[in-house]
Amino acid sequence: CWSKDVEYMQNLFSKSLCKVIYRRFNSKKYTQGFNMENGIREYFYYIDHQGQLFLDGTKIRNFVTCFKDKAFLVFFYKRIKTNNDGKYSDDYPYISPCGLEMNYVRCESKPIVFTDIFEVQNQDFLTFNGLGDLITLPFQPSKLFMFPSTGRIYHPAAEKVGGVGILKTSLAVQLSSGFVFSEYSNNFCPTHFIWKGEKILLDNSLSTTLQSQDVHPE
Repeated sequence: CWSKDVEYMQNLFSKSLCKVIYRRFNSKKYTQGFNMENGIREYFYYIDHQGQLFLDGTKIRNFVTCFKDKAFLVFFYKRIKTNNDGKYSDDYPYISPCGLEMNYVRCESKPIVFTDIFEVQNQDFLTFNGLGDLITLPFQPSKLFMFPSTGRIYHPAAEKVGGVGILKTSLAVQLSSGFVFSEYSNNFCPTHFIWKGEKILLDNSLSTTLQSQDVHPE
């Protein structure tokens, strides 16, 4: 009888342990919509490497399933900032608050993805995350920073999102031919950038910013 009791307890413990493991790895950490605890509607978003915005959990991510309404996107990105509140910050390092709604954001690389560059009255501007000319930042060629091992190129962004954004792949390819490397560079990073016929010295200051954010070449 005693051995049967031991066997029964072992089986019961194994089943309980399996249930705990299953719940831990298969339950969602969040629920889209109303939160009964605080009365705030919580939504969770994902930004891919092309700057496209999706509801997190979208199984197929492409141009068809991403958000495209410009009014919503402008509203969303004007409010995006680092998540310093602590809630969900490990998984969602950015937030975009909106009244009684809180939008939590995670991204493949950076929340600001520069998608295009254009000129207005002899000044160059970058647009990001598919917003066109609705929200722009001045293009600062001397501030470009590239990881040679990955080809990823970064440019300053607003401090509230960490001070740095990443260039969309197609834009990075477009600008990559302008980088000049020196055989005397000790970190293998480009030292100059040729823009509109001018050879511009790169200060590579974003290297420090990225290192502080634990972003390294992969």
